Amino acid sequence: MTADVPRHTTAPRATDRPGDESPFALGLLLRRAHWHAATVMTEALRPLGVELRHFAVLIVLVNQGPTVQRDLATATGSDKAGIMRVVDDLERKGLAVRKAVPGDRRVRAVEITPQGLELFDAAHVAAEPLAERLAAGLGPGEPERLMDLLTRFAHPAGGEE
Repeated sequence: MTADVPRHTTAPRATDRPGDESPFALGLLLRRAHWHAATVMTEALRPLGVELRHFAVLIVLVNQGPTVQRDLATATGSDKAGIMRVVDDLERKGLAVRKAVPGDRRVRAVEITPQGLELFDAAHVAAEPLAERLAAGLGPGEPERLMDLLTRFAHPAGGEE
């Protein structure tokens, strides 16, 4: 028995090529843009001995202060096991520490260390020329326009993160 799937469709098929007009086109472009940006930013972080997954946690710790692992997983889109491995890595490197949460002996908050803050700042310095290269194909004012559009897309008014 076959499923009731229309044999012919009028909707464009996803191709992941420039000019794709399928309903998947925006998502596919965002995925491709993410891969490109992640490749460039990985290049900036490699000499510092960290990966994007480590840096994503450091960003949360700088923005939010000490954060429990459950909230780190949510903020970075990771799972419980993945965030534990990242925090273990950060602790081994001296970039973060786990500390007891007053009133709950089972929960540990993760906090960035002074060494972690130094690395965080060094990563921004290292990323600057690479970020310029990332936007090199855009015209005057386009990097700012792209940032504005992506910010509004990623953080819709009234939407939740």
